[in-house]
Amino acid sequence: MKVVVDAFGGDNAPKEIVEGAVLAVKKNKDLTVILTGDEQKIKEVLAGRTERVEIVHASDAITNDDIPTTAIRQKKDSSLVRAFDILKENEDVIGLVSAGSTGAILTGAILKIGRIKGISRPALAPILPTKKDSDVIIIDSGANVDCKSEHLLHFAIMGSAYYSIVENVEKPRVALLNNGSEEHKGNELVKETYPLMKKLPINFVGNAEAREVMSGNVDVMVTDGFAGNVLLKGVEGTAGAILSVLKKEIKARFMSKLGYLFMKKSFNNLRGKLDINKHGGSPFLGCKKLVVKNHGSCGRENICASIMQVIKLHENKLNERIEKMVLEMAQKVEEQK
Repeated sequence: MKVVVDAFGGDNAPKEIVEGAVLAVKKNKDLTVILTGDEQKIKEVLAGRTERVEIVHASDAITNDDIPTTAIRQKKDSSLVRAFDILKENEDVIGLVSAGSTGAILTGAILKIGRIKGISRPALAPILPTKKDSDVIIIDSGANVDCKSEHLLHFAIMGSAYYSIVENVEKPRVALLNNGSEEHKGNELVKETYPLMKKLPINFVGNAEAREVMSGNVDVMVTDGFAGNVLLKGVEGTAGAILSVLKKEIKARFMSKLGYLFMKKSFNNLRGKLDINKHGGSPFLGCKKLVVKNHGSCGRENICASIMQVIKLHENKLNERIEKMVLEMAQKVEEQK
């Protein structure tokens, strides 16, 4: 199998992206990675390590300053567009990984790859840790800032199918992000979506407030992309602040430094638990082929994890599961007419 990687997407391109691809092929003997971007610069990083690594030259790159739709249509020789073309045209290429512009990746996924039958909009679904030995998915976290109830229903189905694969949970607990747990609370979108959510072929557990996202009591948090992105950035900022304050306090006093020597393992475990990149990137769920978006500042380990993530989702037939669940939903709607 093959995975195509945009070697010139992200703040640390191409070095960290290429090194992540090399790590991935070392971990999976059946994998070939296709790198798109400036061939000469990619070869300089590879330094002769070309086993199961292919290069497709692209003379241009899409930046965060580019208008996504314009860039996808006009920058045809950019590393991202070339990657999408390869994904679209080759059956043995199972997915794409990029740390580039979120808007450009979403636009390319829709225009070049298209959506799974029955899905209204693709959605970003990052995984966050919780205080228990489990994780939680936020869907959507930024791809769709304005949503209708139909979109949230599809997000719930896709998020449930995704979580069941990555966490090996048969019936993930799906909640609707709200400003209260009561059924009658919320804005018009949430109040309209709630009764419809109860009819889906998922384990819907009702409304949940933002403070519940890392409680371990919810597996999939469904929301529109605006609220989801605010929630995600808030969690990231809080986690970063906690680690920063701890580090400052430890350095401030001798006894704190001494205590750190005994607590070092616990602090390292905390840092690892709060690492939102350990699972890889955030997949754009709902596309006909697998597309994973990495944080712009990610490193080689995260790129490698994202490639492994694509393989796992492909082997567990994520898209087929989503299509089946959407069909079940449509059939129930027809039966109730």
